[in-house]
Amino acid sequence: MAQAKQGDTVKVHYTGKLDDDSVFDSSEGRTPLEFTIGQGQVIPGFEKAVVGLDTGDSTTVRLEPNDAYGDRQDNLVFVIQREELPDDLNPQMDQQFQMRNEAGQEMVVTVAAVSEKDVTFDANHPLAGKALTFDIQLVEVG
Repeated sequence: MAQAKQGDTVKVHYTGKLDDDSVFDSSEGRTPLEFTIGQGQVIPGFEKAVVGLDTGDSTTVRLEPNDAYGDRQDNLVFVIQREELPDDLNPQMDQQFQMRNEAGQEMVVTVAAVSEKDVTFDANHPLAGKALTFDIQLVEVG
């Protein structure tokens, strides 16, 4: 059996859970997730958990925020006055938008609060600041 190592393209099945046991993502019933170890295509802790597994092996790993989506950053929450938004934009709670920051980089933001005068957007990843537990099964090493 092949053991997963740096540079290998692997396929895994996984289920991701929060501390309250709610599932936030899973490959169950879908094609396995495929990525190349060392390419930064998945969060760091997930990648580390796969290294050393043999085809068919399973593992469960709990990742703290620094090995997942990082800590929440208050500077990524900002308020825009409604008058500065396009007239046809009617943001709703939890709705996601793609915006450009002042440096011209694209970012996904989530509507965190809505009032008559302004809208609060949050550019943190929705899982930032959370510990994540993954059940991972290595399906294939390519």
